[in-house]
Amino acid sequence: MRVLWLTGVIVALDQATKMLVVQTMYRSQSIPLIGDWLSLTYTENPGMAFGITFGPKSLITYFSIFATAVIIFYLISIRKGYAPYRTSLALVLGGALGNIIDRVFYGALIYGEPFFQGRVVDFIHVNVWRGYLPDSIPLLGGKYIALFPIWNVADMSIVVGVVGILVFQKAFHSRQARSDAKVAFQVAEGVPVPVPEGSSGADFGAATASGDGTIVDGDAGRAEVPRADDLSSAAPPEEDISEGRKDLRPDDTAPPPADSATRA
Repeated sequence: MRVLWLTGVIVALDQATKMLVVQTMYRSQSIPLIGDWLSLTYTENPGMAFGITFGPKSLITYFSIFATAVIIFYLISIRKGYAPYRTSLALVLGGALGNIIDRVFYGALIYGEPFFQGRVVDFIHVNVWRGYLPDSIPLLGGKYIALFPIWNVADMSIVVGVVGILVFQKAFHSRQARSDAKVAFQVAEGVPVPVPEGSSGADFGAATASGDGTIVDGDAGRAEVPRADDLSSAAPPEEDISEGRKDLRPDDTAPPPADSATRA
């Protein structure tokens, strides 16, 4: 799938920028780029995106690996689907893989800690607003919040990908529904339905039609279904008139001669 090239580019860019930060900056160092609005600030995040944490670090790593595997299998299952939707998933996948590399290897390579207990390198600091929220806001009232938290290329890719999924999911599911309806109609009409390379009848759908009008079902096997034109061209068998009264001669079927009394 060509969208996986985008995933590879995201992973490479994410790891290259993180390595540059680790080698040229010290933790908590901040380098202003655009006033106080944008700066490079080196931090390490033991939690998930935007500092969200739950449980031990290894649990977060295993959860991230599981979620990434689900994305990969889903992306493979829709490899022929709507391109913008698949591209959005590829962005999410690239960001997830970039952060997983940090969680698995960062602690072991930098600090000599066990694998799967590393921390994610964050450095992109977009300081839109920071301060205390009003007390009237439910749950978050009175808390100190910075918009946005410090993040990295992987986090940015995940955010853009999630936005793309929300934007394109309706078009994706609509196209999928039309495609399924078209296949169902072709199967009902006995029209040959091409099966994607590497897919079986069960993978492609409930049933597909072969070139000879046979319905191939992944679960039920093969069942012969006549074509519509075969039904229209079919005719009842003709009766064999050669059998029966074979002793009749052509003259036997002629009318009897007129009575002799009527002759002149």
